[in-house]
Amino acid sequence: MAKLTQSAKKVRGRKMLSVRVKNAKYNTVSSNRWLQRQLNDPYVAESKRLGYRSRAAFKLIQLDEKYHFLGKGKTIVDLGCAPGGWTQVAAQRNKGCGQIVGIDLLACEPIEGATLLQQDFSQEGAADMLKSLLHGPADVVMSDMAANTTGVQNIDHLRTLGLVEMAYEFAKEVLAVGGIFIAKVFQGGTEATLLADMRKHFSKVSHYKPDASRQDSVEMYVVAQGFKN
Repeated sequence: MAKLTQSAKKVRGRKMLSVRVKNAKYNTVSSNRWLQRQLNDPYVAESKRLGYRSRAAFKLIQLDEKYHFLGKGKTIVDLGCAPGGWTQVAAQRNKGCGQIVGIDLLACEPIEGATLLQQDFSQEGAADMLKSLLHGPADVVMSDMAANTTGVQNIDHLRTLGLVEMAYEFAKEVLAVGGIFIAKVFQGGTEATLLADMRKHFSKVSHYKPDASRQDSVEMYVVAQGFKN
């Protein structure tokens, strides 16, 4: 991979030549809008330059810049790992030590330093399969999982919250004392009952939206630090 920019936060501020997409005969208005957004997105361009599989890699980079949880020799579980951007960043910062285990319903091309499973995390037995691969307690459980969107914000929020709750229950079972849990949620944050339980088991719980999350996106991340066991 190419050398990382001094701070991933500076990527958005870069000046880029604006690219206009001509309306293609067989493209819908929404697909043309998506293509134009991709072509003019500095994080898309930078992820390609650095060899990351998705612009989502910068979300994890910025989360780490704020909370400082990645590093050499960590044991990390990546839930919803495809296409692999978060796993790439974790492996890069593990420096060939530690352990990374990832899982996703979609196929993910192999990444050196990581064990990746193609499996639906919500299916019975998937969590136990992950646990059996771990050599010991995890330092980090991170989830970028999100349910397929319906276009109805309340429904999408609740479906993704269900995945967050599953990821959280798994995290409580595998995290080492002092470990961190990070999960994607949609705007509206995390339900009060779930937040209350997190505050019982972690020293600090907060929400954060990385700069790499698109401004019009309703996604953000709940970050629970200092697992108490």
